[in-house]
Amino acid sequence: MLVFLFGNKDGLVRALLARARADELALLDRIRATTAGEPIGLARAVEEIWSWLAAEDHRGLLRLWVEAYARSLIEPHGAWADFARSTVDDWLAVLAECQRPKERTSRAAVADRTRALAILRGALLDLLATGDRERLDAAIAREVSVLY
Repeated sequence: MLVFLFGNKDGLVRALLARARADELALLDRIRATTAGEPIGLARAVEEIWSWLAAEDHRGLLRLWVEAYARSLIEPHGAWADFARSTVDDWLAVLAECQRPKERTSRAAVADRTRALAILRGALLDLLATGDRERLDAAIAREVSVLY
């Protein structure tokens, strides 16, 4: 039945990745929407993104996201191709929109949003591995205090 619907296993994987990517892009669109014309800043963006990432009901989707991210690095030409790179580009673009326009292109601004993304991604992996939300909430809060 799945082969009929998706053509083959790669077709099924691509459909799952498209679904995961759609959910990820919906989150990023919500972050964009909260700006209402004014950038919310990296600190608030990290808080909003972490709140979504840490929610218990997103764990299944996020496990799929981690698998897709890892497989796109291991199998760069397969069904998973470009997933990791596209994800990084999407997230960095949204984080850039959260910064003031005059600052977005500076080396420091690029480094700040890269650091924010790295912290979020690392905390997500840790959360999925340990489930220790309290410790990770504290780590994210500490990082947010540095971004202010």
